[in-house]
Amino acid sequence: MGWSQRWFRSLWQALWKEVKQHVGTDQFGNKYYYIPEYKNWRGQTIREKRIVETALKKEVDYEIGNIPTEWEAWIRRSRKIPPTMEEILKNEKYREDIKIKSEEFYKEKLLSKEELLALPVHTQIKGHASAPHFGKEEPSEGPTSTGQTFQPGSWMPQDSKSQKK
Repeated sequence: MGWSQRWFRSLWQALWKEVKQHVGTDQFGNKYYYIPEYKNWRGQTIREKRIVETALKKEVDYEIGNIPTEWEAWIRRSRKIPPTMEEILKNEKYREDIKIKSEEFYKEKLLSKEELLALPVHTQIKGHASAPHFGKEEPSEGPTSTGQTFQPGSWMPQDSKSQKK
């Protein structure tokens, strides 16, 4: 960057009063800045900003997990004070311990479930329960009627050879 660009940038920042305060850096190399609330040259109040400059400069290089959850909470204003490196490392260790414990727990549960499960029973299903002939060996050939109810009979198409005769 040339001296003229640096001069123009410093002039621009002086006019806009956007002075970034470096708040912290995480283990990935991301830098976090805070810009306090200020009034611009037109008298408008500009609210505070929290900015992250990622270590990976290109947007296509960014992946979920490149910003620790504690810093993300600070950026989104879920927490008021920025996290410390000790807090981040402590929470990271805690998450690893929980992950190991949950893997052990599920391994134990899977082993105990295999012992408790009964052998599968093979059943033979004949028809649907709502069918009029459910539970009977075969449906009747002809239709039946008892005054108010009508049960249709079964019908099978004839072979094409028998229809030609």
